Amino acid sequence: MRWRLIGMLAVAALALGYGPARAEMISIDGTTRTFRVQLPDARPAPLVIVLHGKTQSGADMMSRTSWPAVARREHFAVLFPDGLNRAWADLRLDEERASGGPPKDTDDIAFIAQLIKKFIDDGTADPKRVYVTGVSNGGAMTMALLCKRPELFAAAASVIMNLTNGSARACQPPRPVPLLMMNGTSDPLVPYQGGRGTSHFAADGFWSTEKTLAFWRRVNGCESKDAGSSELEDRDRADRSTVTRIDSRCPAGRDVVLYRVNGGGHRMPGSAPDARFVRLADNILGPQNHDIDGAETIWAFFRQFP
Repeated sequence: MRWRLIGMLAVAALALGYGPARAEMISIDGTTRTFRVQLPDARPAPLVIVLHGKTQSGADMMSRTSWPAVARREHFAVLFPDGLNRAWADLRLDEERASGGPPKDTDDIAFIAQLIKKFIDDGTADPKRVYVTGVSNGGAMTMALLCKRPELFAAAASVIMNLTNGSARACQPPRPVPLLMMNGTSDPLVPYQGGRGTSHFAADGFWSTEKTLAFWRRVNGCESKDAGSSELEDRDRADRSTVTRIDSRCPAGRDVVLYRVNGGGHRMPGSAPDARFVRLADNILGPQNHDIDGAETIWAFFRQFP
């Protein structure tokens, strides 16, 4: 009970205090599902699906990230679905998850696929330019979608998440999809080196980021070794972290890129703080990097792949 209370306080602390956007609804096999969407000024347009982390909601991702601003500037649609019980049914085994997941038999792959169909059918989304990204549990769900329905996506990005034995065994994608990963080396929940994190809320059994990167390189037909790395500018020396971009040597259109956030915590990098109480968030989740903006970096990757 004490840990649950601390978790609830952490979620509240991370909220920026914006009022939640009105949720729209769709029925999936008799279950009402909710989502929020920001529509473009011209259609059809690219569609970016942004998946929240566990304990979060689509409204949180709208208010805590720059995705809405990037979408307005770049004229694409951005969709913020809600997981049931504020969680996603990804491909991990039950023992590889922290407690409090979605209801049993939740089919989030069908949910996301139906949302994509809805916005393609009404002329909003260009079917050749649909992208998916997610943080934490949303990152695991992003990988699950690549494993089961890769034909839906032109590119994907997983933030602060690694594979597990269970999710890797369940993943046999029939086709490759360009993938960007973004993980912090000081993440207390999803450890960069694998295993179990230092947080009381951490689950066990994560692969390391290097092993996860190697898996997706194999799927995409890339060479196993790094193609090169570059140290990005340390624009905010007070954030206690830096960023290294690690590239892969892959066939054309099958890119796999890792942004290693050196000293970064269980946080998506951002140009502005993602928490109302920064010190509390830093203590629970580790530092947030401000040298890059996660949404800007991911969109720059996505737009290469129509």
